Amino acid sequence: MYQTDPPLSPSETMPTMYDLPSEDPEEPGLPDEFHDFQPQLLRETCQPPNYPKEEMFIGTDLNLYYDSHHLLWHKRPDWFLVLGVTPAQQQQDLRWSYVVWQEGRVPFLVVELLSPGTEAEDLGQTLRSANKPPTKWQAYEQYMRIPYYVVFDRYQNQLRVFQLIVTQYHEAELSEPKFWIPELELGLGVWQGKYQETEGLWLRWYDGAGNWIETSKEHAQQEHQRAEQERQRAEQESQRAEQESQRAEQERQRAEQESQRAEQESQRAEQERQRAEQESQRAKRLAEKLRTLGINPDDL
Repeated sequence: MYQTDPPLSPSETMPTMYDLPSEDPEEPGLPDEFHDFQPQLLRETCQPPNYPKEEMFIGTDLNLYYDSHHLLWHKRPDWFLVLGVTPAQQQQDLRWSYVVWQEGRVPFLVVELLSPGTEAEDLGQTLRSANKPPTKWQAYEQYMRIPYYVVFDRYQNQLRVFQLIVTQYHEAELSEPKFWIPELELGLGVWQGKYQETEGLWLRWYDGAGNWIETSKEHAQQEHQRAEQERQRAEQESQRAEQESQRAEQERQRAEQESQRAEQESQRAEQERQRAEQESQRAKRLAEKLRTLGINPDDL
C-alpha cells in the first residue's frame, strides 16, 4: 500500500466566477448581474413630469444602428432614452434593435456602466482602427450627436456626465454625484440603498425637490404604509369616539343621578314641609282646645 496526497477541494481546483466572467472575450461588456439590475432601476425611476411614457423609448443592452451608409455599424449602450418615440404596444411589435434611420430620432441620453473591460472604450480613450467602425465615443459624439452621455463607475462611486456643446462633449463639474437635466425636469444621481434585495451604490432618477423617484415596489410599500397608518388613525379615531361616547354616557348617567338626587331632596323637603304643616295644624288645634277650657296657651 502507498499513500497519496488528499484530493483538493472543489474551491481549490475549480475556477470561480472571476475566472469565468460572463463577458465574451471578443465582445466585452455583456451583462453580469449588476448590468441586469441597474438598467431596471433606471427604467423604473425614469418618470419625467413633462414626458408621458407613451412618448419615450428606453433601450437596455439593445443594438443601436446609427449610420444608413454603413448598415452594420452599431453600438450597444447599457441604457438609453429616446424622446418622442412610442414604445411597442403589442408584444409582436417589440424591437429587436433600435435603428435610427427608421425611427427618425437619435437617443437623448445614453448611460454606460463602467467595467474594467470597457473603461477605455466608454471614456473615449481608444482610437479608431483603420477600416473599422468608429469608437463608441465617436459614434455618440460625432455621428448621433447625443446630447447627454453618462458614465457610472460603481467601483469608484464616480458619476461622470458629458454634455454635447456645439460639436464636442464637455464634462460637467459635479460637486456631488448628482446632475440635473432641465429638459426632463429630472436629475440623475448616485443612491446608496437596497434594490433587488441587494445593498450598494445605484444610479437612479430624482425629482425637482431632490426626492428619489420611487420604484413600483417602493410605491406599493409606501401605499401599504400609508394605508396602514390611515387604518391605525381610523382605529384611534374610533377608539376616541367610543371613549367620548362612554364619557358622554357616564355624564348622562351622572346627570340622571343628580336629577334623581335633586328629586329625592325635593321630595324630602316636601315631606318636611308637610310634616311641619301638620305639626302647625296640630299646635293650632291644641291651642284652640286649651282656650275652650279657659287656659291661655301662651301662659304655658
